[in-house]
Amino acid sequence: MADWLDIRGHSPGALFWAINKGGRLIPGRITAQAILLILEKRAKLAGVGDISPHDFRRTFISDLLDRGNDIATVQQLVGHASPETTARYDRRGEKAKKRAVSTLDIPYQRQACQVISI
Repeated sequence: MADWLDIRGHSPGALFWAINKGGRLIPGRITAQAILLILEKRAKLAGVGDISPHDFRRTFISDLLDRGNDIATVQQLVGHASPETTARYDRRGEKAKKRAVSTLDIPYQRQACQVISI
């Protein structure tokens, strides 16, 4: 990303710009269709199966949550109106749930049990 910003410049605005056939940058937003076409081309070159721009969003959200960031912060980063929307993107699965539970420290000492016959 730093390499791209060195080419594009660090001014505010759209992150990705179009590049004409002569290699000249055209300031302004590229279309969603252009992003999809670029993604499909790169996925094919990498030998990756079907992929969509939303896969990046899901990965971004899951990676942030996996690194211990709270859902409210992640929600703000991705611009969701509610944490419930952000939670729907979480693809970490059962392994992450088990890992989270394993971090709990529940003080418990087994007590001697006495069996009472009736």
